[in-house]
Amino acid sequence: MAAAGVVSGKIIYEQEGVYIHSSCAKTNDQDSLISGILRVLEKDAEVIVDWRPLDDALDSSSILYAGKDSSSVVEWTQTPKERPHRGSEHLNSYEAEWDMVNTVSFKKKPHTNGDAPSHRNGKSKWSFLFSLTDLKSIKQNKEGMGWSYLVFRLKDDVVLPALHFHQGDSKLLIESLEKYVVLCESPQDKRILLVNCQNKSLSQSFENLLDEPAYGLIQKIKKDPYTATMVGFSKVTNYIFDSLRGSDPSTHQRPPSEMADFLSDAIPGLKINQQEEPGFEVITRIDLGERPVVQRREPVSLEEWSKNIDSEGRILNVDNMKQMIFRGGLSHSLRKQAWKFLLGYFPWESTKDERTQLQKQKTDEYFRMKLQWKSVSEEQEKRNSRLRDYRSLIEKDVNRTDRTNKFYEGQDNPGLILLHDILMTYCMYDFDLGYVQGMSDLLSPLLYVMENEVDAFWCFASYMDQMHQNFEEQMQGMKTQLIQLSTLLRLLDSGFCSYLESQDSGYLYFCFRWLLIRFKREFSFLDILRLWEVIWTELPCKNFHLLLCCAILESEKQQIMEKHYGFNEILKHINELSMKIDVEDILCKAEAISLQMVKCKELPRAVCEILGLQNSEVTTPDSDTGEDENVGMTHPSSTFHSNTLPTLAASGARDDSPTHISVPPNVSRLTPA
Repeated sequence: MAAAGVVSGKIIYEQEGVYIHSSCAKTNDQDSLISGILRVLEKDAEVIVDWRPLDDALDSSSILYAGKDSSSVVEWTQTPKERPHRGSEHLNSYEAEWDMVNTVSFKKKPHTNGDAPSHRNGKSKWSFLFSLTDLKSIKQNKEGMGWSYLVFRLKDDVVLPALHFHQGDSKLLIESLEKYVVLCESPQDKRILLVNCQNKSLSQSFENLLDEPAYGLIQKIKKDPYTATMVGFSKVTNYIFDSLRGSDPSTHQRPPSEMADFLSDAIPGLKINQQEEPGFEVITRIDLGERPVVQRREPVSLEEWSKNIDSEGRILNVDNMKQMIFRGGLSHSLRKQAWKFLLGYFPWESTKDERTQLQKQKTDEYFRMKLQWKSVSEEQEKRNSRLRDYRSLIEKDVNRTDRTNKFYEGQDNPGLILLHDILMTYCMYDFDLGYVQGMSDLLSPLLYVMENEVDAFWCFASYMDQMHQNFEEQMQGMKTQLIQLSTLLRLLDSGFCSYLESQDSGYLYFCFRWLLIRFKREFSFLDILRLWEVIWTELPCKNFHLLLCCAILESEKQQIMEKHYGFNEILKHINELSMKIDVEDILCKAEAISLQMVKCKELPRAVCEILGLQNSEVTTPDSDTGEDENVGMTHPSSTFHSNTLPTLAASGARDDSPTHISVPPNVSRLTPA
């Protein structure tokens, strides 16, 4: 076995005593048995199956594949001028093979009549490796018929030499492969396992996502959930569904939970069926009471804003101002000022002079960071793969971000240059996270509103403080939000949840894009400005964006259930909602849901924690003592007084008279950058 230090890929499976019988007519002739090691390795989102003789340091100048039958072989050999000069130490490592696979071209040499090609090493010529995405089928021997063996057939119908497992059966290998591909018995021959990856080889391009095999898509979701869910998502799911079922009609029967399990594997740790998970509260049907009808107000005007600022530039009544912004949003002329407060770039209690000083400080800090990547020479960048990768990804994403918006349209647009520079500078600000696809979507509206590189950067940095977990490698933020959304939706409509589960959609994976970039692709550009500023007020409760998800799903419930949409239809329907959702209507519905929950006296503890409703009126029936549990309020006041806010009335009528509006406590505050 190769020493651990030279193995570049992660070993998933390893088995010695796996033989190739080079002469079927002389099975007892030891010279015809070639003992080797079979490995399955994972590297860079690709899985490689590799067999090599035990006593052979793989000669990377050639790899031999058995042909379609035992009478012919095909040898893949480097052309002489392509053969690299490498030391023996390098040839002993897995890096040698990866280099060969990635950088060396091959030529084909046919041989007929069973004549083996001349080779300087009779054993090493049998070495082979292939990517799991190229595997078409696996043939097994009949039970009880000698040593167990497997025969791999690739998608170009090349058949590799049979591998005989002298020291154990082949089931462990099959189990290892099933972690990455779906295997099912062929209806024609039960000994043959078909790999339901029917499409083309892996493509890393954004536009060619639909050309991915199922394994490739799962790896892409794990590695880059943004790309895997941003474009053509409904069509992608059609392909996933077909891949699971297989192309033959006889394979279309499957367990109801198979699809959910398949997709949930893409986000390890995501458990949607919370009732069966230890530590989760079982949420039973609860009468939430009547839902109020909510009316929204006009956007906050420049005059209203100015009236709430004292002579030194301080905001006089922050809570009242947030209430007005939540209920109506901001007029566009105000956004450049107000967003800096909402995102925590400017402290709410700061004076105008303090903000001017802060801007000078932040400007110096920004350009120091910008200079760091600007001053990196080409030679330095050649030795900094992470910076190189960040730059490449940013350049690609910037060129396709909001290009229909006049602020970013056309070639050599200065807005695109600023997008690029801000994202590159953010890599210096948070080098561990760097750049992840989707971040350009979050920056674009900020730069559009700020029209200033420095201000846009610091607002973006503050926004990323909130969104950071969405883009981390483990996707912990996404896992948590999907679980929380499932909890809320089950409380609101357990029947709808049950229907989604019956259609393998209970994991709510179709909401992934909504959560990842805060609905950026679901609403028009101007509507997303309104939606985000409302969310940033952190009213009327924590995780209000999850209630927005509930409001959208609730609006589509009737059509989904009455038309008996299945898995494919649900995802296609949700995907096609993009740019068709009325932002004001959804904001009203989400606020009404929050008010309905606040009034409920038997709200489950899990829901209280998700929404931050630690109000004395809220009781938790699951208390260990069996008594209602009263939790003290964490906010100094839950009632705001405003002469400009309309009354909530069951009739939907608007009343502009003074009113008291009960608001859940705001338990989390943005901090200045």
